[in-house]
Amino acid sequence: MADLHFHDLRHEAISRLVEAGFSDQMVSAISGHKSMQMLKHYTHLRAENMINELDLAFPSKA
Repeated sequence: MADLHFHDLRHEAISRLVEAGFSDQMVSAISGHKSMQMLKHYTHLRAENMINELDLAFPSKA
């Protein structure tokens, strides 16, 4: 991958930690972010994971 940078891996790791259920405080301690605003900047959640979570929380009655 020619356009892959170390920083991209950081974004990915932070997003996966959040999706795995780690608290914001724990993720910021692991990543070294001092503010929640910066942590949120690095967190990119997968749409399919959010849909799965919604489906589990609100199962259809069909």
